[in-house]
Amino acid sequence: QVQLIESGGGLVQAGGSLRLSCASSGRIARDYAMGWFRQAPGKEREFVAVITWSGGSTYYADSVKGRFTISRDNAINTVYLQMNSLKPEDTAVYFCAASRLLIPTSAAGFDYWGQGTQVTVSS
Repeated sequence: QVQLIESGGGLVQAGGSLRLSCASSGRIARDYAMGWFRQAPGKEREFVAVITWSGGSTYYADSVKGRFTISRDNAINTVYLQMNSLKPEDTAVYFCAASRLLIPTSAAGFDYWGQGTQVTVSS
């Protein structure tokens, strides 16, 4: 069974940084594009970032471009989201997801999801 497990969330002040991790089971990490999404209370889940299976290409939502960096280490089946210059509007539950597509940006393009990790940014 495919599993994605996020960690690294927490409470941080505005302007601070957090690094999220997503550990995945086996083959999924090496053959799938990996993405991060987030969902704030009362809002729809929104795309944050995606990285191809090789790590050669990345794509970001405009709202996080220049502040967040997605990366992956296929040797240990882990994807990261480095979040810098955090803002209160970044507060949400963050989910990692895996996709068979090359570089999807829609939730519909992802096949497997983690349970999420809470990120709270105080002003």
